[in-house]
Amino acid sequence: MSHKLLQRLREIDTDGKVGGGGKPSDRAVMEEWRRSGVKFAASSEKFEGVYYSALRKLLDCIVPPDAAGQGKPILHEGGVYLGCWLESTGTINAELLSRFVPSVSEASYELFADYQRADGLMPYKITEQGPSYRQIQLVSPLARSVWNHYRLNGRDKTFLRKMYEAMCRYDGWLAANRDTRGTGCVEAFSTFDTGHDGSPRFWHVADTPHLGDASQCNPDSPILPFLAPDLTANVYCQRIYLSRIAAELGEEDSVWEHKAAASLQSLMEHCYDAEDTFFYDKDRSGQAVKVQSDVLLRVMACEVGDHELFGEVLQRYLLNTKKFFAKYPLTSIAMDDPRFDPLSNYNSWAGPTNFLTVIRTPHAFEHHGRHVELTWILLPILSALSRMTRFGQCLSPWTGEEGYTETYSPAMLCLLDFVERLCGILPTPGGELWFTGLVPYAMDHGQEVSEETAYSRKVDGTLYELVNTREGAEVYRSGEAEPYLQFPNGIRAVTDSSGVLKSIVGMTVRTIEGQIRYNGRTVPFHIKGNEVLEFQNGEFVSISSIGVIIPTYC
Repeated sequence: MSHKLLQRLREIDTDGKVGGGGKPSDRAVMEEWRRSGVKFAASSEKFEGVYYSALRKLLDCIVPPDAAGQGKPILHEGGVYLGCWLESTGTINAELLSRFVPSVSEASYELFADYQRADGLMPYKITEQGPSYRQIQLVSPLARSVWNHYRLNGRDKTFLRKMYEAMCRYDGWLAANRDTRGTGCVEAFSTFDTGHDGSPRFWHVADTPHLGDASQCNPDSPILPFLAPDLTANVYCQRIYLSRIAAELGEEDSVWEHKAAASLQSLMEHCYDAEDTFFYDKDRSGQAVKVQSDVLLRVMACEVGDHELFGEVLQRYLLNTKKFFAKYPLTSIAMDDPRFDPLSNYNSWAGPTNFLTVIRTPHAFEHHGRHVELTWILLPILSALSRMTRFGQCLSPWTGEEGYTETYSPAMLCLLDFVERLCGILPTPGGELWFTGLVPYAMDHGQEVSEETAYSRKVDGTLYELVNTREGAEVYRSGEAEPYLQFPNGIRAVTDSSGVLKSIVGMTVRTIEGQIRYNGRTVPFHIKGNEVLEFQNGEFVSISSIGVIIPTYC
């Protein structure tokens, strides 16, 4: 095993790598980062350099909320997007950042509650000039991000109650203003309501709601309002998590369960096409808007459907090289749609791979135990990220070249997140630690990304270090000279927060037979892709084996 790389990891000065930052917010962020214990080392100096470049540029996206420089620092979208957007920065972006700099994530969440209007509408964005309410722009469910942050970072009930009450009021606003057709679905009045700039999904639809009022739909449009599957799925998922939050706060949770069930029923009745296994908008006349877009991934990421449905979605669409499984996946429009446009040099959801799609992807796959299939997304995207200098919003699905804008926080957070999922140490809201024994693969022209990696993270005062090679992985605890856990390449070791082994997961398509060395004992195992073996009474017992879904081509 590479003890040289472990030593290098231990000697890394994160401040020296990043430059420390000049703003007070930069210094505070770096201090919080140090407390997380997160460091990354790679046998490739280039890849390691890109990692710390991403962290350095991420500091530029963490700023005070107003022009006067007052208030707790929040996360900005970055690049040309000078503000915090509810669809992304205030939800999925902040959810990823919460594992590294939780104070910034919490401040970002709370600001949307602070700026909520008296009628319940939350701003769709917050800039130095203040909040804006022109559209809704919902994608990732806020309640799930809030719940995961709460469980991962100390269970502050004051924070949770504040957000719960705000989200309850917003749910009421949506029900009162975005169900004009009485279907129970949430309606889109404009392109920007879903953040699908330039998408053929919204051709012949105005970018913004009627008269710049989020509660008004253009009365002269022949096709609006749309019954929107992604907006409806968002509210369905919101309500699931509002039920969990209500129970945690001692409130009645069944009302949210009933509302969630009603949202799901409306979604399936009005937006689901069983023949296509796809979700489509329904226009004013009841016609399906048959544009196959990343709406499908958005709905899946909102926990809609069972394992069987997700498996069919993978086969027909997400792992289909004719549909969304490009060389650098996942595209924003199906590639066999004649309206597909792969150009990535402008803000487009008409074809290119967008980093917001990419960072929303893991939850959809992991919710259904599709860990192996997810690695087929992680590997090419990490390969593209290893070449980045600007950290743009989107990628060419053909070449992986970065496209429009720069210093875009979802791109930087994608790198941090994917490194942790593929070859790092990931703490989950459920109190587990994932030690994944994989390394990046040379996907492009045989060019190495990194043959070996090392990663560290501090949990409950204990420092864990993971060293990965193509042969296997070693986990060290509290700076010890010898590993307390060793396992072959291709599996994930799952422990509790104190490092006690709970299970292992098969992380590659091949079947792996080998042994784990744990606390001085050797335990044999035999594991298939996506199989979960639970560690019981000193041996491994299979508790789940769903197989692997192979990519398709037509």
